[in-house]
Amino acid sequence: MIKINLKLDRSVDHPRGAERRLLLPFGERSKSRLRAVLDNGEEAGLFLERGTILRGGDLLLADDGRVVEVQAADESVSTVHTGDTLQLARACYHLGNRHVALQIGPGWLRYQHDHVLDDMLRGFGLEVRVELAPFEPEGGAYVSHAHANSHAHSHSHG
Repeated sequence: MIKINLKLDRSVDHPRGAERRLLLPFGERSKSRLRAVLDNGEEAGLFLERGTILRGGDLLLADDGRVVEVQAADESVSTVHTGDTLQLARACYHLGNRHVALQIGPGWLRYQHDHVLDDMLRGFGLEVRVELAPFEPEGGAYVSHAHANSHAHSHSHG
């Protein structure tokens, strides 16, 4: 059994800078319990409220008083850029109808890479680029995250 040296159990708005960094892909930033490794190689355990989604830039307070900054890791994503707002809305509709987590920006959308979804969007005449980038999807109506110490409650469709 690996001993966890540091327990991270709550988010904070902290006036001083973070002493350590925690680099995680989206899948790991959406877990309430996780064993992780900080940027200095130190083992840490996340013990967060169920339904919490960590975002890049979130600050966590360790049990020893240190502040740890969460960073969104690069991961394999598909990104679509278009100046056609109707096409962008159409793509978001079809992906949302499939319950795909989406990151949406001005004139673009991003999702975790899936070749079937890529082909669907190409069928709509959109250009899909597969790349490595941080993934920060929309929170949705029922998703909680650590920003500003707000703690909405998650909802499940069971």
